Amino acid sequence: MLYQNVCIESFACTLPEEILTTAELERRLAPVYERLKLPEGRLELLSGIRERRLWPSGMLPGEQSIRTCRKLLESTGFERSRIGALLHGSVCRDYLEPATAAGVHHGLDLPPECVIYDISNACLGIVTGMVQIANMIELGEIEAGLVVGTESSRSLTEVTIRILNSDHSIDRRSIKKAFASLTIGSGSAAVLLTHRSISRSGHRLLGGVLHSNTDFCELCRSDVDASGGDSMNPLMWTDSESLMVEGIKTAKAAFARFLSTLGWTAESIDGFFTHQVGRMHQQLLFEALGISFERNFSTLEYLGNTGSTALPSTAAIGIEQGFAQPGDRIALMGIGSGINVIMLGVQMSEDSFSRV
Repeated sequence: MLYQNVCIESFACTLPEEILTTAELERRLAPVYERLKLPEGRLELLSGIRERRLWPSGMLPGEQSIRTCRKLLESTGFERSRIGALLHGSVCRDYLEPATAAGVHHGLDLPPECVIYDISNACLGIVTGMVQIANMIELGEIEAGLVVGTESSRSLTEVTIRILNSDHSIDRRSIKKAFASLTIGSGSAAVLLTHRSISRSGHRLLGGVLHSNTDFCELCRSDVDASGGDSMNPLMWTDSESLMVEGIKTAKAAFARFLSTLGWTAESIDGFFTHQVGRMHQQLLFEALGISFERNFSTLEYLGNTGSTALPSTAAIGIEQGFAQPGDRIALMGIGSGINVIMLGVQMSEDSFSRV
C-alpha cells in the first residue's frame, strides 16, 4: 500500500475537563478490593495510568466530534467546500442509525456531495478511516477528507465498577478480565487528509500495511451492540494477557512487512505514535520490534486508553509539543482487538509547519 499524492494536513484533538484518577477509581472499587484483599495501587502499577478523563454526562459523541472538526478546520484555514468525505470512526456513536457522520456533516455544514458514513473497527476505526480517505484521494475521487471520532468511557467505567462491587461470584482470577475496562479514557480526535497538490503542510502519507490475525477475535469482546450515549449499558471482558501476547506477535509480523513496503529500516524511523494500551504492552512491543522505547511518544499516563482516538490524539499532542520535527520519518502503529494491525509511514515536511 503506497501513496504518491496523499498528505496529512493536520491532526487535532480535544480532551474532557473532568479527570478521574486511578486512585479515585480504586476508592470506588473498595468493596471488591476489600473482599478479594487486593492491594491499593495495583491498577496504576500494572497499567501505568495515573488518570483518565470523562465527558459530561449526557453528551453524545457526535456533538464533540463536531467541535473537534471545527478546531481542526479553524486552525488550518481549510475550506469546508473542498471536503469530499467525512468518516466517523469511533467505537462510540450517537445512535444505531442514522450514521453519526450524518449529524457531524450537518453540524459542520459540509457540501451535499460529501461522502459520509461510519466505520467500526474497534480501536482502529479512525486509522482505518485514514486509509479509506487516502485511497479515495489517490484514486482521484476526492481532493480532501476528514475522519473523526469521539470515545466516551463514562458508562463503561460506571457499569464495570457496579458489577465488580456487586457480583460476589467474581474472584481474583476472573476479575482480571475486567482490567482493560478500567484503563479506558475519553477523548476526541480528527485528521484532515488532502491531495498533495493542495496541501499546505506537505506531510506525506507514504503508505503502510494492514495485517489481521482473526484466530484471536474473541480475546476482547463487548456484551451487546448499543449506542454511545448515557443509555448505553456496556460490559467488556478482555483476556488482557493473551491479547497482549498475540497482539505483539501480530505487530511483529506486520512491522517486517511495513519496513519492506516503505523501504525503511527500524533505525531510520525518527519517532512513533502508537495506540496507547498499557505501559507493559508498550515496553514489550518496542522490545519485540527491536526499537528504543525513547522514540515512542506516550500519552497513556494521563489519558488512559482512549480507543480509536488514542493514536491520532497522541500524534496531535506530540506534534504540538515538538516531538515530530521537520523532515522526520514517523510511524503510526495501531493494534486493535480482532486482532487487527495498521501501520502507516509519514514523511514530515522539511519546511516549518503549523502545529495543532
